[in-house]
Amino acid sequence: MSDYMRRLRAKLGPDLLVAPSAGVLVFDERGRMLLARHAETDRWVIPGGCVEPDEEPADAAVREVWEETGLHVAPTRILGLYGGPECHVRYRNGDEVSYLMVVFEARVIGGHPRPDGVEILETRWAAPAELAELPMAPWTRRLLGDVLADRDRTHFVAPTWAPPGLDTRNPHR
Repeated sequence: MSDYMRRLRAKLGPDLLVAPSAGVLVFDERGRMLLARHAETDRWVIPGGCVEPDEEPADAAVREVWEETGLHVAPTRILGLYGGPECHVRYRNGDEVSYLMVVFEARVIGGHPRPDGVEILETRWAAPAELAELPMAPWTRRLLGDVLADRDRTHFVAPTWAPPGLDTRNPHR
């Protein structure tokens, strides 16, 4: 947890916090994806974490992958934007966070994979055929399903909200 988040939690307590975050899907030359086993949940996720105040999301993505896995990456594009119930987490200490996550695709440009031993217990490269057998966070499974179904598009959930009283069958009325 960053110093910023510690100060915020000292004021807020465990109450729900909406937090911007950056996640990174790293592919190797064989098309395998870098996954990390998270210490809090014991589930496989992509590396990532909170964007700090005044930090660019791409910088947060690079920093988080480095801190968690020991790899230096270069983001190449945005894969999607994720939020909603699947990105809502209640930690063992009672802290509640609803993440709004920008997910980047990236390539490795240096370093050697190693888990940080604090947030991440293990890292591995996984082929698409191996994903079904891994226990994953719900948002991770959704993200990987989206990307593997169509890697060329930016993913987000289409809006369902409409102004009260608007006839959504004919929006020009």
